[in-house]
Amino acid sequence: MDTLLSAPILFFMLGSFIALAGARIPFPEGFDKALAAYLLIAIGLKGGVALTAADTAALLPLLLTTGLISLTMPLLGFALLRSLVGLDRVNAAAVAAHYGSVSLVTFVTATRVLESHGLPFGGHMVAALAIMEGPAIISGLLLAGTRGTAVLAAGAGGGTVSMPMDDGHGRGGSLRGAVREAAFNGSVLLLAGSLLVGLVIGKPGLEKLSGLFVAPWDGALSLFLLGMGYLATSRLRAAASLNARLIAFGIGMPLVGAAIGLAAASALGLGLGDAVLLVTLCASASYIAVPAALRHALPTADPGLSLPLCLGITFPFNILVGIPLYVALSRAVLT
Repeated sequence: MDTLLSAPILFFMLGSFIALAGARIPFPEGFDKALAAYLLIAIGLKGGVALTAADTAALLPLLLTTGLISLTMPLLGFALLRSLVGLDRVNAAAVAAHYGSVSLVTFVTATRVLESHGLPFGGHMVAALAIMEGPAIISGLLLAGTRGTAVLAAGAGGGTVSMPMDDGHGRGGSLRGAVREAAFNGSVLLLAGSLLVGLVIGKPGLEKLSGLFVAPWDGALSLFLLGMGYLATSRLRAAASLNARLIAFGIGMPLVGAAIGLAAASALGLGLGDAVLLVTLCASASYIAVPAALRHALPTADPGLSLPLCLGITFPFNILVGIPLYVALSRAVLT
């Protein structure tokens, strides 16, 4: 109940109410994008500073595990969407890719909940967040059955990988462009760059910036969730056209992802705070990086399925129900 009555969640509900009332939030043009950039920088800086005291070698199993989860989660989502929901191959692959990647805002909200509960977590979880952005896109494109080959950067894991690069309509460069957009997405680069800055400046440097990036954190998050509540509820109207099986997937897949994340957290021996964040990452769905990449590589995929599902069903479920549930489950299993 304390989580639901926190200021950021209450502002999320206020945004939803404004959307239901048919009104608009009087934000200036681009204000929500500026807030998103602010959150990326702030969480990156905090994560980088926390990483200065971390044992890099000890983090390798976590980072490898998160990359593997992001790469393989779409396989499960694809199988469920094909067999239980009945989606065609391309749309099933596209939706599954969204559920293998992650949501920054869901992650940020979870960090705020942990702070309100006095549960510590490591800055290395920000690195896990960055790593989980891209692999799901690769899996989704492979599952869509594209043809041809290309040699592409494998993202945060380094190295190269040979993969198909045709969207099914003979446009051979589309996969290369999509993976490049995912790997060099502005949000990912801003987060990774801020993480690096935090590593370099350390705690003394962050203290000098605390008036901008630490003290206003709750206020900025509240404003951003106000906008996200409005947007999610607006998408909920589009989600009304989704069939019952898709809506069930939008709620059930986060719970499956949470179970996978909890099992991984237990196997890795993570502390409670880190475990909650890993569970939350596995339960979240991307509505920024993945749609941007798949728009070019899979032009026949219907964004009217994936975006309302991720933003209108899964996102509010995770914000209002999922995160408190993941905290409780992680506490029950790991303590």
